[in-house]
Amino acid sequence: MEKKLLGKEHGLLPNPRLFFFAIVLALVFVDPFHIGPLGGIDYRPVKNDIAPYKQVMATWPRDNQSRLRNGKLEFVGEVFGPESIEFDSEGRGPYTGLADGRVLRWMGENVGWETFAVVNPDWSHEICANGVESTMPKQYPKESWCGRPLGLRFDKRTGDLYIADAYYGLMVVGPNGGVAKSLTNLVEGTPILFANDLDIHSNGSVFFTDTSTRYDRRNHFYTLMEGESTGRLLRYDPQSKSTNVVVNGLAFANGVQISKDQSFLLFTETTNCRIMRYWLEGPKTGQLELYSSLPGFPDNVRINKDGKFWVAIDCCRTPVQEFLSHNPWMRNIYFRLPLKLKFLGKMIGMKMYTVIALFDEEGNPIEVLEDRRGEVMKLVSEVREVDGKLWIGTVAHNHIATLAYP
Repeated sequence: MEKKLLGKEHGLLPNPRLFFFAIVLALVFVDPFHIGPLGGIDYRPVKNDIAPYKQVMATWPRDNQSRLRNGKLEFVGEVFGPESIEFDSEGRGPYTGLADGRVLRWMGENVGWETFAVVNPDWSHEICANGVESTMPKQYPKESWCGRPLGLRFDKRTGDLYIADAYYGLMVVGPNGGVAKSLTNLVEGTPILFANDLDIHSNGSVFFTDTSTRYDRRNHFYTLMEGESTGRLLRYDPQSKSTNVVVNGLAFANGVQISKDQSFLLFTETTNCRIMRYWLEGPKTGQLELYSSLPGFPDNVRINKDGKFWVAIDCCRTPVQEFLSHNPWMRNIYFRLPLKLKFLGKMIGMKMYTVIALFDEEGNPIEVLEDRRGEVMKLVSEVREVDGKLWIGTVAHNHIATLAYP
């Protein structure tokens, strides 16, 4: 009886419900057991500039036949996270970068795949080559040492292969392969934390993206969750061997593609679900403008022989995701809940499927192919159109998909 009176007298339990709520609130923000996705992360969500989904879909073509289901999965269990796909000037290939740090080249049915290049001279098969497990989280602690080649581009004049490696920066290897040489991993005194994709101008300049200055590839999902805009479009000048910032303040800077006439380049902002155009020549030189808003999250962009642009998209945004993107205070609460990220994603209706879209020079989608149920293709990263066939990469799975086109 004395204890109860003492509790009331000193106000220790003035309202049990408020006390319980305070404990739950403390657990949400402290998450002492690191159950939630933000354990130990300095999470600073910001508002994102995303076009309304309904507005985008009002003019967006749909593929009611889900034609990507007709695609074929090739090299299953032979390539691990083939993000980017390239062919050399002699038509050999595909070449692709793997999650284990290698760049492979396909040498035909009789030979199969061969290791064409590595980004670390001390690369070890024993440490880095973990097969299908290379695309699993257990590979993450090794990535920064083994390397993670993402964007690939051949310089058609020299035969050199340029590589955007997530950890080692911009690199190049000669026509015969071997150990890639570092060109730059710094810009204006700051490290290039997450080199992602690149393209080569006819004057030799290399334009490439640095996705974030806060999070590396291993922690890339925090860039999306936070919505932070520290990404950059960079330019490497081979004559002066210098690197400069072309555009900064980007939300998950990703794929890069220069136009056929070299007058502009496109790059994707994954978090903001859009493609931007940066003018390289003409009266708009140096200007940045919106090229196209998208229903989902874009990765790489690649040009075809007609000067049109293929974009790989993970689709689609949900109303809840859109609400969270415009309300960082709510995101700050939601992603601090002591629940697994997979469960939090399901709660907001996050069920992604694959879309690839072809755009004209004005940013209009003229062809859309989908696999709405994810029956064949999931988490695509790049589309290359070569000799009547689409070659489709994926950063997360262990195959390359192909589809006859048109």
